[in-house]
Amino acid sequence: MNPQSPIPNPRFTAYDHAHMARALRLAARGLYTTQPNPRVGCVVAHGEAVLGEGWHERAGGPHAEVHALRAAGEAARGATAYVTLEPCGLHGRTPPCADALIAAGVARVVIACEDAFQREGGAVPRMRSAGIEVVSGLMREAARALNEGFFSRVEHGRPFLRLKLAASLDGRIALASGESKWITGEPARADVQRWRARSSAILTASGTALADDPRLTVRLPGVDVVSPLRVLLDRRLRLPATAQLLADGAAPTLVFHAEGIAGPADLAPLVAHFGVPERGDGLDLAAVLAELARRGVNELLVECGPRLAGALVRGGHVDELLLYQAPLLLGGDSRPMLDGLGLEKLADRPDFTLLESRQVGRDMRLRLRP
Repeated sequence: MNPQSPIPNPRFTAYDHAHMARALRLAARGLYTTQPNPRVGCVVAHGEAVLGEGWHERAGGPHAEVHALRAAGEAARGATAYVTLEPCGLHGRTPPCADALIAAGVARVVIACEDAFQREGGAVPRMRSAGIEVVSGLMREAARALNEGFFSRVEHGRPFLRLKLAASLDGRIALASGESKWITGEPARADVQRWRARSSAILTASGTALADDPRLTVRLPGVDVVSPLRVLLDRRLRLPATAQLLADGAAPTLVFHAEGIAGPADLAPLVAHFGVPERGDGLDLAAVLAELARRGVNELLVECGPRLAGALVRGGHVDELLLYQAPLLLGGDSRPMLDGLGLEKLADRPDFTLLESRQVGRDMRLRLRP
């Protein structure tokens, strides 16, 4: 077999399925801490017996394979390693995992999903040349779903964008006066914290920041979380330096503004800022997403007002809609979820597929995708 050819997908045993399912559960333990790296789990086993296991806990730390091999010790020789993502072949912050697997003397490596980012490292050909049987495709979809932001960044050059909205039954997010605290209940607001925690960055626009003065931080007491980057779209740099997003230092902040706009002198010491082209009456959102991907942002959570929400949907930038719907009515004079879709025909409407509906306190949480 040509070592550069696609990795074959053979028939897997019941033990293979059980061990890979365990590796995926281990990988999920890194949900809040591995950014910008992917979440990866590994199990080293011989037949039914588990010899060692591990997961990637934090960027810069040992990878899942290293943890599992250390736990297995000499028993790893002749065993099978189950890895949720193609092992790395390049020397980055840590040595290549392919070399660790070869040195440990494993006989077989089962990979859930391939990683084009690692392909140039030659991990698979190198392991095969060392006499290791390498196969992939077991539970591939589940492994990709765990790292959909990573794959979006690596394969498409943009983060996976999740738009979070909270609305009444009639699709309203605030009264005409702007009052919106609180449409949803405390359980729903607590649930949002977990979606924040799994994100690489949380984005809002200057209108929302001026109206609500949010911190956009994660509040999960007792849970280890790598603080997401806070991102502000502020085309004309209107937000004062005293705003919580800029002044509290609780998490890193990046401000996008129009090219050629000079920021105030008191902004520069507080946060990073970056100029992008304007498009229409706002910033070029595709340019914003490309820059965030360049900075290692995998999953992007957007919490914003109707204008930016409408622009994101209209531009086809939304990968998932996270909608919290409260059992109340606000009436026709209140503010809608989305502005500016510009529909002239019903056939042009954006359509979504419902992935999940779940009651959170008194509210319903809907997850939808285009």
